[in-house]
Amino acid sequence: MHHNELDRARAFIESEGAAVSRVARQLDTSFVEVADAMMKVRGKVIVSGAGTSGTIARRLAHLLTVSGTPAFYQNPTDALHGSSGVAMPGDMLIAISKGGDSGEITDLLGLVKERGATTVALTATADSPLARAADSVVVVDSPNADPGGIIAMGSTLATAAWGDALAITLMTRRGYKWEQVLHSHPGGAVGKHAAELLDQVGSAEV
Repeated sequence: MHHNELDRARAFIESEGAAVSRVARQLDTSFVEVADAMMKVRGKVIVSGAGTSGTIARRLAHLLTVSGTPAFYQNPTDALHGSSGVAMPGDMLIAISKGGDSGEITDLLGLVKERGATTVALTATADSPLARAADSVVVVDSPNADPGGIIAMGSTLATAAWGDALAITLMTRRGYKWEQVLHSHPGGAVGKHAAELLDQVGSAEV
């Protein structure tokens, strides 16, 4: 019994790994265009999503910031109750939604766009309300990556991988140094062992 469970669990993890690997083959000019646009942002980078996409949005905002592109997560529901006013001309919103049909995300994107910010939809559905409303669209499609096509598991890992690639690309373009990464991370094991870590990475390129 346990042996069968282990086999199923291993097969599931392998399927999730395959979903992440597929993202590398899906990268196209939209990736470069978003990176180009983010290099031109002179205001704020806002990342938003609901549900599991919200978890990935928070993660992306954090990792962008860690690697030299300051960003923050905005809860879409709170945004529709006033905090969408944070968006201004010169800002950029990255809105994450697998189906692209979450009303609060689409509404937020519309409000932010009206306020003069640039908008990017990160979705698995190119023909969706969110995609149609955005200035730029990135499609990360992970067929059969989620149990029942409902529980957002493998698809969120694939979306996260796309965001990781964006963060590391921007870090390289900006020439953001390991010293700067460590300076912003004085807490935890990283902070305690900053000198050792810096010796390890040395002048290694990202």
